[in-house]
Amino acid sequence: QVQLVESGGGLVQAGGSLRLSCAASGRTFSSYSVGWFRQAPQNEREFVAVSRKTDGSAYYADSVKDRFTISRDSTKNTVWLQMNSLKPEDTAVYYCAAGSSSWYENLVRPWNYDYWGQGTQVTVSS
Repeated sequence: QVQLVESGGGLVQAGGSLRLSCAASGRTFSSYSVGWFRQAPQNEREFVAVSRKTDGSAYYADSVKDRFTISRDSTKNTVWLQMNSLKPEDTAVYYCAAGSSSWYENLVRPWNYDYWGQGTQVTVSS
């Protein structure tokens, strides 16, 4: 019902910035909470940020709070993740996901999302 495509990943130096995008086809993002997750080699998929469908409020993992910002584009069916002050430990494959839940307890858990993008690699050098 929804297809997601991430883009914007790449290689940056520590302290730099990247902006990831998640473009959707199918139903509008307004019908879904949209989250960002990341997964580093040999690590579990980790919650990063979410824009909740009910009010668009944002919730962030402590590890990225005050550095990352999730937003919904006002004219496009796109969700962005602005990443500033990047650290080497931010290196991972980043995935966007869409789900019907609006409860934070669900939204921090990847198995509560219905649709996933293919991922985009973010590498932060020292």
